Amino acid sequence: MTLNIPATEAANTLFPIARASIAGALGKTQVVDESAAWLHQHGASFITLNLDQKLRGCIGSLHAHRSLLEDVKTNARAAAFNDPRFKPLTAAEYVGIEMEISLLSALSALRFTDEASALTQLTPHVHGVIFEYGHHRSTYLPQVWTHFTDPAMFLATLKQKAGLPPNFWEPGVKLHTYTVTKLRETPPNDYPTSG
Repeated sequence: MTLNIPATEAANTLFPIARASIAGALGKTQVVDESAAWLHQHGASFITLNLDQKLRGCIGSLHAHRSLLEDVKTNARAAAFNDPRFKPLTAAEYVGIEMEISLLSALSALRFTDEASALTQLTPHVHGVIFEYGHHRSTYLPQVWTHFTDPAMFLATLKQKAGLPPNFWEPGVKLHTYTVTKLRETPPNDYPTSG
């Protein structure tokens, strides 16, 4: 989705909502402002949690299928408690987490004849990519480009994430790209809790 509001306003609204959603699941109550009209537009978000500068959870939506308000709340809880790579977040860890929110654009299907032509259409640090083949599916946010030197390596590890060999390629492969508006929390943990 494209928000026609300043990123600062989006961040100041969405981070307290995301934190309150996680806190509520931990038995803490946070009162937050959910009155902004744009929260009720359909939107797709990814919530990334880091602890001690290491990934602690990341869950999101690739399609805008519910209000941005519900999407952020649901994905925040899922990143904290349902990312299969991690144990559920504890109350002690909650205090130290740093959060990123990525708001996704609409998806764009790539048209290509082979892997080489697909790779020429990927723009490092701009495109998030969805890889699909049969029931295999994976995605990387644009932020993940910082770990790779070229599109071929980016795509190879995306295939591995989908459960396929890094050199896999078949005519049925589908690729979609998207961009994100990335919001960073500064400073984190500045929201009062009670309960």
